[in-house]
Amino acid sequence: MPGNLYHVVGAKQFDRPTLERLFESAERMEHVVREGGTNRYAGKILTTLFFEASTRTRLSFESAMHRLGGRVITTENAAQFSSTIKGETLEDTIRVVSGYCDLIVMRHTEIGAAERALSVATVPVINAGDGAGEHPTQALLDIYSIHKELGRIDGICIAMIGDLAYGRTVHSLSYLLTNYKDVHIHYVAPENVKIPAEVKRYLEEKGVSYEESTDLIQAAATADVVYQTRIQKERFLSLEDYEKAYGKYVIDAAVLEVMRKDAIVLHPLPRAGEIDPAVDHDPRAAYFRQAQNGLYIRMALIEKCLEGR
Repeated sequence: MPGNLYHVVGAKQFDRPTLERLFESAERMEHVVREGGTNRYAGKILTTLFFEASTRTRLSFESAMHRLGGRVITTENAAQFSSTIKGETLEDTIRVVSGYCDLIVMRHTEIGAAERALSVATVPVINAGDGAGEHPTQALLDIYSIHKELGRIDGICIAMIGDLAYGRTVHSLSYLLTNYKDVHIHYVAPENVKIPAEVKRYLEEKGVSYEESTDLIQAAATADVVYQTRIQKERFLSLEDYEKAYGKYVIDAAVLEVMRKDAIVLHPLPRAGEIDPAVDHDPRAAYFRQAQNGLYIRMALIEKCLEGR
């Protein structure tokens, strides 16, 4: 894959050399931010087109573009405040918006929406989450955070906990981890939100070791990375199914007690009761540092997508 990207649609498109170049760019962007930003992309316009709620992803992309010297046009709730409410198709929206900007960052409620968008877009499209499908830019900042915190990705054991069925960040991160050697993934989930079969098949094709269990303590005791996720109430078809999964696994003092001293806790955020706030004071709690890394990774992605344009 060349050094620049065009569309960012899914985690499977990234190979290890591309990831390493992206990490180098993100490290450089940390220096850019500390120095007050750059005007490199003055005159360029980013559109954030979000059909689903977001805080970190939308604002970090918008901040990233501003820090690179560009401008932003946005609709915070495109499902309500765009012509979608009048019946306009996603394809027509993308065709029109492509004429207004140089790059589109889109979040949508439907799996596969990003592919539909890039099929008609005349500018790069970045998938900022498509329903319960993928969230590649979150996974990129997650794996960059592991790289920064541990100094390695090869050989790690990572426990992924919580909503693994609808948790698109888990899907994308699993795909990215196939680029590294001797990785072991331990999936811990309630029975009704286990990791999808298609994710497991992909890991098997790539020769990545994984296991499934319902024992949080066992998983936490052996992991280098404890990756906690929220039980996503909005994804469930019934309140009964949600209540079967909610509150089963909580990172608290008991979990910290069995964790390795050099392990870390990550979470894509927002959290909703699955990490005790007391954990925040432990140096292994890396989730707010992780969120900050989202700015640097997204600045790097914008640069890669706009190179040559």
